[in-house]
Amino acid sequence: MIEPEIAMFVAAVEAWYPADAAARSPDEQRRLYDRFAAAWTPAALPAGVVREDGFFDARDGRRIRLRIYRPAHAPSRGTVLFFHGGGFVVGSLDSHELITARLAAESGLAVISVDYRLAPEHPAPAAFDDALAVAEAALDARLPFDGFTRPARPLTLAGDSAGGMLAAAVATALRDALRDAGRDGIDGIDGVALVYPMLGVEPQRPARDTEAHAPMLTLDDVYRYRALYWGDRPPPRDTVPLDAVRFDGLPPVLAIAAEHDPLRDDARVYVERIRAAGGAARFWLGEGLVHGCWRALDSSPQAARLHREVAMFLLAPHA
Repeated sequence: MIEPEIAMFVAAVEAWYPADAAARSPDEQRRLYDRFAAAWTPAALPAGVVREDGFFDARDGRRIRLRIYRPAHAPSRGTVLFFHGGGFVVGSLDSHELITARLAAESGLAVISVDYRLAPEHPAPAAFDDALAVAEAALDARLPFDGFTRPARPLTLAGDSAGGMLAAAVATALRDALRDAGRDGIDGIDGVALVYPMLGVEPQRPARDTEAHAPMLTLDDVYRYRALYWGDRPPPRDTVPLDAVRFDGLPPVLAIAAEHDPLRDDARVYVERIRAAGGAARFWLGEGLVHGCWRALDSSPQAARLHREVAMFLLAPHA
């Protein structure tokens, strides 16, 4: 059963965001999504948080926009790289400010939001390449912000929906790069927090079938976004976390699922595979929640709990 407060949230969202939005052109989807996100974003930042924009110039000439949120009057307690959701098609630095700014305010962490390239103009693996480049730069102290002249530690990765796939895929890629260098595990990444993530090309059962017509995200929506990002080509294996050959050697993982979401069981299966490989991973099911519910953290008790679970994990991923 959907939580009553989330049912009210869904009804309010539907007034801003048409049910057929995912079937419209990418430009129209972005216009609708930006309008919808702006309606849920406070005009002012939380007290004690400052914001700064910057650019990271990748070695091949790509310029990736970044935005950092951090405490105004004290050193940050660590760094989070945040990859926003939006099906690889919509979303921006602005669209998730409600979430990223609040995480910085409530945790004392520096939260860096990554404005990766979007499909279909930039199909796979463009978003993954951008996410990996920024993560490598964070580990090498090459981010364009004051105070990042030393490697950022502790450093955690986080993302929702499509951004969750990016965070998990980056963790796998960094682990594999170290393995190729003859080392086990990941140096520098302390944890990975995933919120209702998409982790495979095909959503996992049973939610793929039982929640195919869930509010906020349907199975048809997933397939539309998938087609825009991957097209007809098989995705590169290292960009799809559930297609990984190995699940050992990863940092601690928190994977959160919404009960009424066709992607629900992606998080569960991912955690099961990491645990079977001897790793540390925890699955949290948001009962009564739907995909995209994080924005309801001020009106829904369960969404507020989801937010607290993420914040606590980012502060102590090994707890």
